[in-house]
Amino acid sequence: MKSLNKSWALAAILLAALASILTPRAAAQNDGVIRGQIMDIAGKPWADLPVQSVNEQGVKVDTKTDKDGNYMFRNLRTGIYVVRVMLPAPNPPYESNCRVQGGVEARVDLNFKDIAAKQGAEYQEAAKKNEEAKKNLEGLKAHVAAGDALVVQEKQVRAELLKATPDQRDPLKQKLAGLSDQAVAEFKEAQKALGEKDPNAALVWVKLGEAYDSGGRNEEAADAYKQAIALKPDVPGYYNNMGNVLARMGKIDEAKAAYTKSAELDPANAATAWRNFGISLYNANRLGDAVEPLQKSAELDPKNAQTWYLLGASLVYKMTTKKVGDREEVQFAPGTIEAYQKAVELDPNGTWGQQAKQGLEQLQLMAPGIDTKVNMKKKKS
Repeated sequence: MKSLNKSWALAAILLAALASILTPRAAAQNDGVIRGQIMDIAGKPWADLPVQSVNEQGVKVDTKTDKDGNYMFRNLRTGIYVVRVMLPAPNPPYESNCRVQGGVEARVDLNFKDIAAKQGAEYQEAAKKNEEAKKNLEGLKAHVAAGDALVVQEKQVRAELLKATPDQRDPLKQKLAGLSDQAVAEFKEAQKALGEKDPNAALVWVKLGEAYDSGGRNEEAADAYKQAIALKPDVPGYYNNMGNVLARMGKIDEAKAAYTKSAELDPANAATAWRNFGISLYNANRLGDAVEPLQKSAELDPKNAQTWYLLGASLVYKMTTKKVGDREEVQFAPGTIEAYQKAVELDPNGTWGQQAKQGLEQLQLMAPGIDTKVNMKKKKS
């Protein structure tokens, strides 16, 4: 029996030894290492410099470099670490990331001579770009200011053209064309100063459109306004400018779409958009087309004398005649007299009121006996 027990004991010992050989050893969980050397601004070992490692959970471990600038962190878990070098005040800590894996040494060597040189080059490049941007902005402002001044002169010459005698018109037209060319040149120079994706690009296109617009160059003005709208499609004034030009060109449907968009984007000023549409058509002698937008403007802003006067004058265009017996009687479009009367009520002594009074007098001459009397409300004393 003793020999049997001894054999069983021996077998158990052999099985245990075999199991220890065949069973794989579990990988160590805290055997990661970060090692490195830190050189100072002169490229020499930086001794006694505080260094810190921070893992993903925020656990911090501190050490210092030795006389040769070397440092080491042992017994680290696998993961991403921040190596934080505590530079002398007032400098902020310098940080570098690394990945730690069990059994593999991660090296983070830092040479502050190279780092400073690289950062210095980046700073110089950034400073150069900033200086160029500043110079371009100053040039942009100068060209825009010069262009604006020329556009003001264009508008003055256009106003003079309206009052000019036939012999004065050709010289004024030449002057207007010259001013327009100069203004366009200034705004094109401004465009050259624009940076990539410059937020001022749309505004410069609008300015260019105004230079063309004031010079009577409708096609070019329309193209410039389209460019501005493409860059900033949410500015109501851009559509208003576009509508003015399209109306003058006789592109009524396109003009209406532009003014409609302006009114939708800025409901508070929708009456102005429709009035501008009406004015553009009126000035282009398209009085019949001007009636609808002027009516819309009057509905939205019933206290504007100019709107009522222009509406009355446009409605006169729609008058007809009717045969009564052996003579033709004038038939005014509904609302003609009332529009003139409204303008007089709102502006009795002003430009629009006086022109409306003259309009009513003309209506009486065309249709004697009609009632054109204006019921003026007495103001409370």
